[in-house]
Order: sequence, then structure tokens, then C-alpha cells
Amino acid sequence: MKTVKFPAEFSWGTATASYQVEGAWDEDGKGESIWDRFAHSEGRVLNGDTGDVACDQYHRYAEDVALMKELGLRGYRFSISWPRIFPEGKGKVNQAGLDYYGRLVDELLANGITPFPTLYHWDLPQALQDEGGWADRGIIDHFATYARTCIDALGDRVKRWMILNEPFIFTFMSYLSGMAAPGIRDSGLALRSSHIVNLAHAEAARAMRAAGSAEAIGTAFSMAASYPASDSAADRAAAERHHAWNNDWFLRPMMKGEYPAAYLDQERAIERMEVQPGDLDRLREPLDFVGINLYSRAICADAGTRKNIDVRQIPGPGPRTDYNWEVWPAAIYQMIMRVTKEYGRPPIYITENGCSYKERPGADGRVRDDRRAAFYEGYIGQVGRALAEGADVRGYYAWSLMDNFEWAAGYSQRFGIIDCDFEHGQKRTIKDSGYWYRDLIARGEIAYDETLA
Repeated sequence: MKTVKFPAEFSWGTATASYQVEGAWDEDGKGESIWDRFAHSEGRVLNGDTGDVACDQYHRYAEDVALMKELGLRGYRFSISWPRIFPEGKGKVNQAGLDYYGRLVDELLANGITPFPTLYHWDLPQALQDEGGWADRGIIDHFATYARTCIDALGDRVKRWMILNEPFIFTFMSYLSGMAAPGIRDSGLALRSSHIVNLAHAEAARAMRAAGSAEAIGTAFSMAASYPASDSAADRAAAERHHAWNNDWFLRPMMKGEYPAAYLDQERAIERMEVQPGDLDRLREPLDFVGINLYSRAICADAGTRKNIDVRQIPGPGPRTDYNWEVWPAAIYQMIMRVTKEYGRPPIYITENGCSYKERPGADGRVRDDRRAAFYEGYIGQVGRALAEGADVRGYYAWSLMDNFEWAAGYSQRFGIIDCDFEHGQKRTIKDSGYWYRDLIARGEIAYDETLA
């Protein structure tokens, strides 16, 4: 075991998303989002749960900021709801929506907490989905206008921004598997939307940079370190294809203006994406930092189908969270070091990392979630290992600040370091893991195992 001390300016924080915590789903001029429509559709979300109220942060943000201050957090990653700003996705701005985020930013700054907003965390205005959503090229200009509107309104106080959260999820899981809003299953639409998202991503970055107020602009990418199931050439190649598709499909276009070789028939995949002349030149708009959202790893074997990416995932032997995700701390180290190597040591933020365990307050009101604290100790230790080995890691944001609406799983999963009692007025209770995180931030150092692979 070795010990690493984090830099004094290291950004320790937590992360949330607008639809998962805000509630107030139809208040103050907010328009309908695709998650409003999806959650209100029968059979889409476990137990019929919705984000209509969620954690009610829209009304209780000051209370939540006070809890952040109590935990010693230095940053808060939240997302801005597009339909709060443009109820129809375009056209007239809803000033009440901008005012809410202005109040939240001011409250954070008044308590010494750096605001770290994400422009898009999945709650697309339903009106734009009705026009084709991310599969319609018209959305590119609408998203750039939305991005410029937000930075113009908040850029005097907000200096560090994220454009997207997990574009892989809101394209392939939304348009291919149908597990997320808008719940479509169409491989052609999934590929086309991935390309349009990449174009919109770059265009938004250019619009934000034109405003001239941002110090750093990045995006949070969902990643899972790709491990080959065996040492065979076929499984190693499968792991590389998985990495290209899962981890690099949205990062490489921004950084290098090209798509990684993920598909066995890459030419056919590009054709189905409907790439137009000049598109590849428009893709490249290098980010100032790379956000990594990572929870586990993927063990990859050659599937033998000779179709698409031709990868079969194998369950790992590690312990499992209550969401059945494998706990494998070295995965975050491996991912950080790969991004560091392939992209010339860019600044990196761990923009999400966490776990679902269902411990609730006991008779004494205390939440003894030792498994979550152990998870964080293992994973943050490996972040420290990467830092010690030369990676430019500048911050860590735990997912999540509090238990919240977990998408299609509703309220059945609990990721927070603060308990939220949804049955009794959203009462907040800091869990033992929250106090553990507070103490880590104050201490500023952690031990790590340098032998993990």
C-alpha cells in the first residue's frame, strides 16, 4: 500500500441531474421533457415512479447547499433542464428557469462551493422529440442556441462547464435498446443520432467559446474499462472494439475529428449514420478537460456473430452492489491511464463514481452504509494512484449527493451519501459514507493498492 496526497486545489464534490432531483416538473413555465413523457407512460419505469417531485431540490436547494457545506464539498455538479429554459426547446426563453439556476449558483458561491453545471443530462424538451429529437439535424442549431443562452446568463459567475452527460447512454440506450427516454428501438436511428449528437456537441462548444467567459469546457463520458475475457487474440480484439464503441465513440470525434474503429463493418456503420460532406471537419472541437463517469468494468469476449461490434460481455468475479454492478476499483485507474495516454495527458475530472446500497436510517436515525464507504475508499484510492503516476486528475465528484430518481429503476436504488426519505417529505439524513467523505476531503490523502489490475 502507498499513500497519495491530493493537491490543495483538488475539486471534491458530488453530482446530481435535474430530472433526478429537482421535481417541480411543470412549475414556473417549464415545458414537458422526454423523461416526463416516458415516466408518465405505463410500464416504462419500475413501480410507476416519476420525477414529478423527486427530491424537491427546486424548492429546497438552500437546504441542500447547507448540507454540501457541512460535508466540506468544494464543488457541485448539477444539470440545467433544457425545457426549463426553452419550454419548446427553441423560441422564447423562460426567464423563470434562468432565474432558478441563477439563485442556485448564487447560493453555492455564497457558501464557498464552485458551481459545475452540465447543459444536457437527458431531459430533452418533448417538443423537439416530436420533431425527431437527436435523430433530426435541426437540433444542432437549437442546442447551440440553448448553450449560448445559458452561458450568457450565468457565465459571469460560472467558469467551468460540461456540455453533455453520457452521450453514449442517451443515444444507444434511448434509440437502440429503448431502456431510456424516448424509448425507441431502431438501430439506424441510434447510429444517426450518435453522429448528430457529435455534431451538436462540437457546435455547442464553439457557441460557448464565442461568449468568452468560460475558463474550461468539457463533457462527462460514460466509461467502463474494457478487459479481455482471455489472452486470446480474438478476445483482446473484442475488448478493443468495446472500448472504441463504449468509451471513445463520442470522445474521439471531439478531440481528433474522427470515429474510432468499433464496428466489424465500419464503412457500413458510417453509411448508416448519414455522414454528409464536411461533417468530419465540423466534429473536431477539442475539449479543455475530459469528464469520466465510471462505475464498473466490462469483461469482453468475441461473440462469434460477425455482426456489429461482435462483443459478448462476461460477468466478473468481484463483489456486487445492490444494483448488481461489479465492484472493481482498478477499473477507474485503468480508464484514467488510458485516456491520459491516448489523448496526451488532458485534464481529467471524475464526474461520476458511486454505488447503490439500500441501507436506511436505523432506530437511532443513523445510516450505517459501510459498504458504500468501502467502495469509495477503493475507487478513490485508485484515482489517487493514477494521480501519483502522472495523470492530471483535477477533481472527483461522487454520485450522488442524495438518493434520487434512478431513471427506469425509479426509487428502487439508492446512490446517495445523503438519505432522502421519499415517503415522508424528502427528509435528508447524512449517511456514514457522507461523513467518511467529509473526513477524506479534510484529510486530503488516501492509501491505495498499487498491485490491483
